[in-house]
Amino acid sequence: MSHTLGTRQAQKLKTRRALLDAALQLLEEQSLSSLGLREVTRAAGVAPTAFYRHFRSIPDLGVALVEEALDSLHPMIRTIVSTPGDTDRRITRAVGLIAGHVDRYPAHVRFIARERHGGVQPVREAIRDQLARFADEVAEALAADPVSEGWGGDDLLMLAQIYVDLMLSTASLFLETPADAPRERERAARLASRRLRLIGIGRRHWLDAPVTA
Repeated sequence: MSHTLGTRQAQKLKTRRALLDAALQLLEEQSLSSLGLREVTRAAGVAPTAFYRHFRSIPDLGVALVEEALDSLHPMIRTIVSTPGDTDRRITRAVGLIAGHVDRYPAHVRFIARERHGGVQPVREAIRDQLARFADEVAEALAADPVSEGWGGDDLLMLAQIYVDLMLSTASLFLETPADAPRERERAARLASRRLRLIGIGRRHWLDAPVTA
């Protein structure tokens, strides 16, 4: 009996994986709002009725893709904000990690970039919630950095949100510059580094002239 249950569970996971992969591939050419259930099941090679054993709807599948795409970013973000060394070393490390992530998961990055402001509300909200988690994690890490001494919680969260937004825009930048175009990739890396450096300079001097509401 346990062997049978194990086989069924493995098949269920295989079907779910096939549906997610098929949807992600189809989304390379279209938005989630235009994706049809039968289109996904046909591409996955499963019956339409099998879809509902895994997802309630196409938006529900989209939320699962958001979780899959962004969950993998948490370790990378923690690595970036905790990297020791001087500012230039940290910036180089951060840009390299983002570029590597884009090269490994281009379809996921493209999906998030497109759907972040797309037409499917549950997916937009899922992306927003995940990014809020990122910002909280980054703010917590920034609070432990000596450079942040004297910063209030609201300012730390604001800075964290800026970093998260920049990570996303940098990922999109690398997405437009494939790894087999070294000159374009180098220009993208320099631009990303300059943006991070500018934020770093502003961060060090933020308390020099407090801004009042």
